[in-house]
Amino acid sequence: MQKISLVAGGLFLAILPVMARTVPARAATVSASTEEDTAARQTQAVVTAAQSFLGLFDAASRAKLQFPFVTQKSGTLARFRRSAPDQPVQPVTDVQVSAPTARGPGMGPPGGFTGERYGTSVWSNFPVSDVLRPGLRMGQLTPAQRTAALHLLQTVLSPKGYQKVMDIMGGDQALADAGTPFASGRAVYTIAIFGEPGMTSPWMVQFGGHHLGLNIVIDGMHGVMTPTLTGAQPAIYQADGKSVRVLAGENDRAFALLDAFDAKQRKQAILSYKVEDLVQGPGHEGETLIPEGIKGSALTTTQKDLLMGVIGEWAGIINDAYAVPRLKEIRDDLDNTWFAWSGPTTHAPGRNGSSYYRIQGPRLLIEFSPQGVGDDPTMHVHTVYRDPTNDYGTRYTMP
Repeated sequence: MQKISLVAGGLFLAILPVMARTVPARAATVSASTEEDTAARQTQAVVTAAQSFLGLFDAASRAKLQFPFVTQKSGTLARFRRSAPDQPVQPVTDVQVSAPTARGPGMGPPGGFTGERYGTSVWSNFPVSDVLRPGLRMGQLTPAQRTAALHLLQTVLSPKGYQKVMDIMGGDQALADAGTPFASGRAVYTIAIFGEPGMTSPWMVQFGGHHLGLNIVIDGMHGVMTPTLTGAQPAIYQADGKSVRVLAGENDRAFALLDAFDAKQRKQAILSYKVEDLVQGPGHEGETLIPEGIKGSALTTTQKDLLMGVIGEWAGIINDAYAVPRLKEIRDDLDNTWFAWSGPTTHAPGRNGSSYYRIQGPRLLIEFSPQGVGDDPTMHVHTVYRDPTNDYGTRYTMP
């Protein structure tokens, strides 16, 4: 198996290949005991990968990488801003961010740079120079530590999910190579471990940077990857002489579903107003969102399969041991799941569209939101994936 080595901005980063692994079939006939055995083996593999990664650090470095896993009922809004232009961002309160003296060019948007805090973790779709994440950046790790970090990701994610992460990071590196006023590129992606990796107590891996934020909670045989955000800027870039289109599946599968609707269904699904940004991105957990669009019960069996294909682009990022039960519970709720669309109903072949869509169910929220930054919103996309009943694994970790 060949390993690809990339050199970017003086950083040597070994990108592990997407290796074939034995995964359970996504079939309804798989017995509960088989699923439990598979989940136990997968959890042990993830625990071993995390312990091996942590074992490469001395006590001082490990203190910058590993933090307590603190449970709370939900995530809370976190705000950051600069005290003056060119100064590092700092956490601020609502009172501080609203003070007239806190505003000025180069200090951040009026409401501050926002994220979501859960315990000591911070999750955001802003660059790491605008919202501080705990942990160590990939550029701060030795080659052996970077390889171990990527192996941990490869173990906890599905092959397709791992490739998606690599593609998102590649796009961010292309953005960095083009020159940005904020931190970007593979070197600034940050990893942190919360809690002690093991088979009995909950712990979390947080990994991300600009346009990527993975929150993966492991609690015994349960693996939860909500809330998570994926994104792209640029959505298309060149690597090794080939064109990479980030989030192609999320785009193409959604348009295929829309194309499968008849005129009445399209009228129900397409909103009468424009949605230009995420509604429940980082910092908006727990807010009430009234379902809109077309309800799953109004879809045919084929259309439901197409909808599950869209959902799988997010729910299938994590490895199959955790994805299979997650997809089953989503499928069981499909009649009460809504699909809403805002924007153009066509897109150029081989390119992402400029349309927003939302999938909302009892235990699911997905948003796909092209951003109005620059001349081409199709090249800059934010998405969010939540479970309002189980973000950060609270269904298992909270008493």
